[in-house]
Amino acid sequence: MITVADITEKAEQQTGLKANLDPKVNEALTTLVNAMQEAKLTERGWQSMGGTITGNLVNRLKVENHLAEHPELLDTPVTKPMFVFGLPRTGTTLLINLLNEDANRRCFLRWESLNSVPPPKADELLTDPRCVESQKMTEMSLKHAPHIAAIHYEDAHSPTECQFAMSQSFCAQFYDSMMAVPSYHEWFLNADYQPAFDYQKKLLQLLQSEAPGQWTLKNPWHPLYLNALKATYPDAQLVMTHRDPVDVVASACSLVKHVRRMFSEDVDLEYLGQQMLRTFHLMTERTLAYKKAHGWDAIYDVQYTDLMQDPIGEIQKLYQHFDTPFTEALAQSLDNYMGNNPKGKFGKHEYNLEEYGLTEAQIRSEFSDYCKTFNIPTRS
Repeated sequence: MITVADITEKAEQQTGLKANLDPKVNEALTTLVNAMQEAKLTERGWQSMGGTITGNLVNRLKVENHLAEHPELLDTPVTKPMFVFGLPRTGTTLLINLLNEDANRRCFLRWESLNSVPPPKADELLTDPRCVESQKMTEMSLKHAPHIAAIHYEDAHSPTECQFAMSQSFCAQFYDSMMAVPSYHEWFLNADYQPAFDYQKKLLQLLQSEAPGQWTLKNPWHPLYLNALKATYPDAQLVMTHRDPVDVVASACSLVKHVRRMFSEDVDLEYLGQQMLRTFHLMTERTLAYKKAHGWDAIYDVQYTDLMQDPIGEIQKLYQHFDTPFTEALAQSLDNYMGNNPKGKFGKHEYNLEEYGLTEAQIRSEFSDYCKTFNIPTRS
């Protein structure tokens, strides 16, 4: 077991900085730590999750201290950031990796997400010693958990999810995936997400100080909090991916199952299935509400089937939609990326709904309106 005091004390010791957290951030941290009692963690799970949460606080304290020393960074604009999102397992990773091939874009890299200070220089994003060390750890994890890499893999220098920024405000689906924490899950779905976006923007302002570009970010879970996102980034470009919900639910459940089993020996798969169903229903519901309030074109939609069949063509359409030049050089870079990263590079991901107490008919019924509204191709 761990307490908020334990985490705060360790973070302060590691940084030499005082943890004067915003009340809402402290509420999030307290809610998370209290909920961990529900997660049935192993001893290793407690140690790992405690270290993860402490590491997130450590980075936050360093970021806040750097910004206090360089307050001028908070006056720099984050201009027209692009956010890629959608239900999990709908192609957001492929899409962000393709967009990352554009030298004019600036993606949020895995290694810098948790080791952000000092901000990396543009010509050292792939060679910074922190990146090199992070890649060594990534490759070690690949050896010990190859089944995770077959489902979802990121190099240290790969674009990662926004929730690794949000997790430093302790309001992130990241924690809900790693542990079965029902009380945190309930709190998270209705939490005020504005503090997490406010911190993310500060983090981006810090990181772009030495390595600028058009921020191009991704997080499947953004549909839950689109209003807070738009309030933080009024000129944001929004892109949503869509896939047959039967595949989405089964694949997402499988990923979370494997992740949770790294920290607990008692994972309730039927609870997991119901949790995913409810969360995904809220995501589609809130997306539709946002489109109704701001116009259908407020979010650019990409079908998973189209992205798989013609990834370069889909990027070209996206660029046309946002009036962004699409060059021959970029087309070549995209072609090279696809050639070097075939689907299934790290193994085949197999999954089935029945393991989670779900049926295809149930999923079809639950998401029938969503599929019709967005014209999502399905197998039946």
